Amino acid sequence: MIDPAILYYCKYQERCHNEVRNKLYELGFTAFTVDEQISELIATDILNEERFAKSFARGKWRMLHWGRNKIRQQLKIRSVSEYCIKRALQEIPEGDYQNMLEQLTIKKWHELRTERSKQIKKAKVYRYLLQKGFEQELVISFIASCEKNS
Repeated sequence: MIDPAILYYCKYQERCHNEVRNKLYELGFTAFTVDEQISELIATDILNEERFAKSFARGKWRMLHWGRNKIRQQLKIRSVSEYCIKRALQEIPEGDYQNMLEQLTIKKWHELRTERSKQIKKAKVYRYLLQKGFEQELVISFIASCEKNS
């Protein structure tokens, strides 16, 4: 039987297996009962790692404008399988991804309009976009097009 506290914890929002495992240990469960609880949660489809990964990717993409690299890194930190990570990254439409990168590049470029040195300005935009998790090749091409248009 599933513990009511962990049931509420899982139904409140999507969770990965690692988070649920840690919460069960935090609640004082033994290793054997932790495995039982997780098995039962998976069997009843309350806990689904692929669903978690997709939800995580969509949320971080839409709300925080994270790039694929940062989303992948954060899912790996949560011990999500590579298969689920690939499925989650497919939730981000390529056209929207390119548009968001373009918007972020232009916005940051205009924020730094008082920067006198072009090289320093480009470096700051580059670091900002890499920190957001966007791919290096895409960042370089978008900065180049932004520089050309200004």
